[in-house]
Amino acid sequence: MTAAAFIIIAGIILIGVIGISGRSREKGMSSWLVAGRGLPRWTSWFLQAGESLTTFSFLGLAGIAFSGGVSATFAVGYLSASAIGLFFVAPRLRNLAASRNYLTMADFFHDRFGSRSLSVLIAIVGAVFLIPYLQLQITGLGLIVELVTGSAGASGLSMVLASAIIVVFVIVAGIRGLARVSIFKDAGMLVGLVIVAVAVITAFNGIPEIFAEVAVTNASMLTANADGYGAIWWISGVAITTIGAAFNTMPHLWPPVLAAGSARILRSNLKWLAVYQLLLFIPILVGMGGLILLDPATEGNRVLLTVAGQTMPSWLVAVVAVFGAAAAMVPAGSIVMGISSLVSHNVLYKVPEKLRFRLNHVIIVIAVGIALVFGLKGADIGALLLLTYGGLSQLAPAIACGLGDKVKVSAISLGSGIVVGTLLVAIITFAELPIGTWDSGFLALIPNLVIVAVVEAIVRIRRKTGAGDTGPRQGELEVPVA
Repeated sequence: MTAAAFIIIAGIILIGVIGISGRSREKGMSSWLVAGRGLPRWTSWFLQAGESLTTFSFLGLAGIAFSGGVSATFAVGYLSASAIGLFFVAPRLRNLAASRNYLTMADFFHDRFGSRSLSVLIAIVGAVFLIPYLQLQITGLGLIVELVTGSAGASGLSMVLASAIIVVFVIVAGIRGLARVSIFKDAGMLVGLVIVAVAVITAFNGIPEIFAEVAVTNASMLTANADGYGAIWWISGVAITTIGAAFNTMPHLWPPVLAAGSARILRSNLKWLAVYQLLLFIPILVGMGGLILLDPATEGNRVLLTVAGQTMPSWLVAVVAVFGAAAAMVPAGSIVMGISSLVSHNVLYKVPEKLRFRLNHVIIVIAVGIALVFGLKGADIGALLLLTYGGLSQLAPAIACGLGDKVKVSAISLGSGIVVGTLLVAIITFAELPIGTWDSGFLALIPNLVIVAVVEAIVRIRRKTGAGDTGPRQGELEVPVA
């Protein structure tokens, strides 16, 4: 085993030790998933901030900068803008959850729209569209190890080892264990990105020199006109991901919100999260440097660590890779918690509570196993992220309708729109329909909203004429603003 491989594997094991240390095994869903809704400010901060710097940030964003130049700034745009939206949305969700005992996103839909069917639909959609995102983290971890060690065998071994460790610390310690690892990951990622940035800047003798060389060799990369990454790609991508993130449509991001000790803590965190996203300019800068240093045929996912390997000693690259591995394992743990809780708590709601909690552990193993199998085959990290965001952003209209004091839109209308929107995203993605550089989620949101409007109009006409029972009167649901 090479020194680099040893450092990385030792780092992955350390991450697991941090995750399971300091607490006995969690024995109930509420404590395991939302920590009794009492996480203090800094713990809550690291859980929320931990989702900003992921495998996509570490590998995918540098790859997009390498292929599309400054178009990669879409990630900074949507994350900063969505933090502003979440400043208003997240505290409302947290207070609703505390007063009405939500544990998952699907609980919100069941309560606010008075529909068990809608909550089950949300749970299934959420779990299915999180699988690609889980696969993204595992794929990224394998790529990190392979690039640093030069061994596909070490890559596969690390993916299996990391997946096993994720399963163990998530089952044993739940969200508290995830929070401990998030602290290590965020501190490490900050150090790692700064190290890489300093190495690249030093290699070019300054940041202006990087962009000056790009201007000479490939000027289109300094505009939003790079092939496949034009203005339409940037605008539609920022729009749909901002909408999705601002309304917290990613199910695995609900536990950190619901676990916060107060709405005030969330507001305080979110004021700084918009600034925190500026760290994403570092992998973008590295990708721009790669335009000068690397062969144009280099695969996008490999850009950041390939550049690091050309500008840093191998042992230091291995240390940075450990932090990159943490950037995969922390979101993976959060994602698998989101998948398992939706299935066990909301899809299998008829099963006795104690048995559901045991089944929750089984679902964790299954979900990680599925993602690992697909991850071993490899995938484009940026494409996986956009598939997840495009699909789950179709939930945004329904969440928006559920935030008010009175819910005035029917479950069947919103459910119909979600089905149409998510199916369209899947069809566009897997059938590879020619949509140019438009984001599939953005395009799918339009028929989603049209279907909601049409079905809601039919529901209201039927109510007025007494032509049929359309379920609970949504206007009767009212919850005070906390």
